[in-house]
Amino acid sequence: MLLSVRTRSRVILLLLAAVAVNGATRPARAIDAARQSELTSLVRQDCGSCHGMTLQGGLGKPLLPMALEHLDADSIASIILDGVPGQPMPPWKGLLSQEDAVWIAKRLKEGFPE
Repeated sequence: MLLSVRTRSRVILLLLAAVAVNGATRPARAIDAARQSELTSLVRQDCGSCHGMTLQGGLGKPLLPMALEHLDADSIASIILDGVPGQPMPPWKGLLSQEDAVWIAKRLKEGFPE
């Protein structure tokens, strides 16, 4: 069953709110192996819900290296943290640190790990 864009946006916002309420906001820290695993799951599940489970695009744009070659990692991290006004891309700064966002951006530029 396909969900409407409006329903999907509501589901994502509810999930984000639930995660925030459960203390998932993170202070700045090094990205250790456990956090890398968490971030990989987040990208695959949460980002994948809009950008496609293989990150080849869907409601959101593709997140493959070729599609991101015109952006540097810091620009991608800013998009992750601040979202895109007027687009369904929400800001993740309440759930991710700058370090988290840069780590994700660099992995996206390289080709996200399986």
